[in-house]
Amino acid sequence: MTTLTLEQATSAIYQSLAADNEDIDLHITGLKAVMAREGLTEFSVDAAKLPFNNRSGRKLMQGYFKKHGIKVVFSQ
Repeated sequence: MTTLTLEQATSAIYQSLAADNEDIDLHITGLKAVMAREGLTEFSVDAAKLPFNNRSGRKLMQGYFKKHGIKVVFSQ
């Protein structure tokens, strides 16, 4: 069994967001496991890669991920 990397987990999140949040909960779970393994406390998102890169879209994403225990920060 291969171990998921942070790059793979991040890519899966972006793909899920682009596909109207398909399997987002599954990918969030994978991301959370990778972050715990690597000792990361926040998930840095490239706002330019988001399908809805506006304030309400970013706040919605932050809130949803926060419910799953992941702090989201946005890079420019």
